[in-house]
Amino acid sequence: MKTTEQYRPLFESIALPNGIELDNRFVLSPMITNSSTAEGYVTQEDLAYAERRAASAPLQITGAAYIEEYGQLFEYGFSIDDDHSIEGLKKLAQAMKKDGAKAIIQLTHAGRFSKISLKDFGVVYGPSEMRLKTPVEHTVLPMSRRKIRHVITQYADATRRAIKAGFDGVEISSAQRLLIQAFFSTFSNQRDDEYGPQNIDNRSRFGIEVMAAVQEVIDKEAPADFLLGFRGTPEETRGNKIGYGAEDFLYFMDRIMEVANIHYLATASWGKNIYKQTIRQGKFKGEIMNEKVYEHIGGRIPVMATGGINSPEKALEALQFSDMVGASTPFVTEPDFVTKLKEGREAEIDLGLHPEELADLAIPERAFKDLVELMDIGGSLSEASRDELRKLYE
Repeated sequence: MKTTEQYRPLFESIALPNGIELDNRFVLSPMITNSSTAEGYVTQEDLAYAERRAASAPLQITGAAYIEEYGQLFEYGFSIDDDHSIEGLKKLAQAMKKDGAKAIIQLTHAGRFSKISLKDFGVVYGPSEMRLKTPVEHTVLPMSRRKIRHVITQYADATRRAIKAGFDGVEISSAQRLLIQAFFSTFSNQRDDEYGPQNIDNRSRFGIEVMAAVQEVIDKEAPADFLLGFRGTPEETRGNKIGYGAEDFLYFMDRIMEVANIHYLATASWGKNIYKQTIRQGKFKGEIMNEKVYEHIGGRIPVMATGGINSPEKALEALQFSDMVGASTPFVTEPDFVTKLKEGREAEIDLGLHPEELADLAIPERAFKDLVELMDIGGSLSEASRDELRKLYE
């Protein structure tokens, strides 16, 4: 069997800026299974899940690995916050690379969304003080300059551990309201110093310093073909209010690319069919987000579209304004999505989930705690499949 002609563009090879060649345009995007230990160590279930998907895409990115406990996003996500994590992460990298894929680990700090930090320590940090009522009433503590330097160092240290663990690269996420985005946003950044919202260079400063610190470690310690990716949300809006616009984001990317040798940009946000989301404010209002990003960034580094890409048709549509297409939830229930499409068996692609398939899919027994609600937002899996996942942790 061979690839149906209309989908052939998805199976053209692509060379990344560091010379690595991928044999198709699919990427396994970040999806934490929430099946690590409470201390953040990789489990056998994590490894089995990764091995089952080792052939799913030529480029694979782990779910969020937290760089410090105060930045932990998911209760049973894995950590990269101390050297004790390296042994397990080494096994995870090997599992992901078993069939020749390149393995990237995503480094994250959830900032004020670190609900595990709030539960365990009663504390969350952010750019500036905020008084919030969910999940319980609490105050976000403003980060001092010393704390900012500490977190930047933690990103650098996490990069060093990723190299030691044998990953092919790291991805720094500024998407979906994580800490770097929070500094860039006028919603959550009300500081009065050089990291504050007074101008775009101040709002950009924290992210730029993180990327510069990560690049310094890569230059000194990583193999020559080590990958550095960046994930960002091109526009932040809340109703009619705007935290930053697409034009600000593109400026931010230009500045980051001055200090870091980025090999791809992945766009990400909340909602359905993000890959064809339109811009809501500013001079690009009404235009397709990925189109404007691709016009500005494309040709310099590859752009990856993500969000709601759960069918061959959507993958092809997303490739119109991107170089790669990232998917996460479809690979949960259909690890062989790309293989079937490549072999002309697209009619056999099935995103449904049935209890008798759990063992073959290597889905951990108590996986996806707190994650199905995020899948509900995106809607990439059917309601019936999401309900089956809910049963795993009831």
